[in-house]
Amino acid sequence: MDTIEVGPPSTPASGASTLGIRELRATLTDAIRRASAGQRTVITTSGRPTAQLAPLDADAPDLDRLIGAGAVIPPRRSTEFRAPAPVPVWAGSRVDQVLRELRG
Repeated sequence: MDTIEVGPPSTPASGASTLGIRELRATLTDAIRRASAGQRTVITTSGRPTAQLAPLDADAPDLDRLIGAGAVIPPRRSTEFRAPAPVPVWAGSRVDQVLRELRG
């Protein structure tokens, strides 16, 4: 089922198991369990490495680091969102006219 390949740079590094896409579909739960245990699995398509399934890094960025790096914009609201009160509108009213009235 799992094989270890060592070879040219186009193949995965030694110690990484490889799975074809069909084999991965059949054994996805096992592959995820192995990843959570620390094992990397290289997924191949037509015999060529195309992706990898690996455990999360301990240094994976959390929200605070992403905000600090400028990769994510922090939320403007610090309180829980509360929807505004509904506005009664007559059936058949045009939306543009209702908005014009509401906005003044």
